[in-house]
Amino acid sequence: MRSASAGPEIERLITLLAKLPGLGPRSARRAALFLLSKRDPLMRPLADALADAADKISACSVCGNLDVSDPCSVCSAPGRQPSAICVVETVGDLWALERAGAFKGRYHVLGGVLSALDGVRPEDLNIARLVERAADAEVTEIVLALNATVDGQTTAHYLADRLENAGVSVTSLARGVPVGGELDYLDDGTLAAAFKSRSSV
Repeated sequence: MRSASAGPEIERLITLLAKLPGLGPRSARRAALFLLSKRDPLMRPLADALADAADKISACSVCGNLDVSDPCSVCSAPGRQPSAICVVETVGDLWALERAGAFKGRYHVLGGVLSALDGVRPEDLNIARLVERAADAEVTEIVLALNATVDGQTTAHYLADRLENAGVSVTSLARGVPVGGELDYLDDGTLAAAFKSRSSV
């Protein structure tokens, strides 16, 4: 949707902003106008930060995390347990687990999940490198921390098959009732998963 009186520079800005997740043409136009009205306090620093990130940040050659160093700060941190590798779909998932502080091993970012609908095949994901890492004598467990979607579960089953002869234990995150969750508000799939994942008290 072209703005009536916007020049090509503004149109380019709106078009690029509209490519961001969650921003359509209208939201992108509002964001562009806001940035232009806050040129010095926001727009110029943002442009500098984007250029800096584009120049300095890259994917870790070990796990796929984004960082200014390679290996990344997570892979090179002292005290991480080399025996366990947690497999996640995206870097955002890795960051979420790090915020929770629940995992002290190493990570592996797949870069997505298998999807017949979207045409994502095994060779499109970082699976071959995971199989290589699983063959390391230090590794004893692969934790599949994939989203509880159809594609996520399909990917988990595929990875379990690929890792069957790697000599490692393949586990997945428990599914079910979230902390603070009330049964009456949970969907049927979550309740069913909770029953399947029940444990001794």
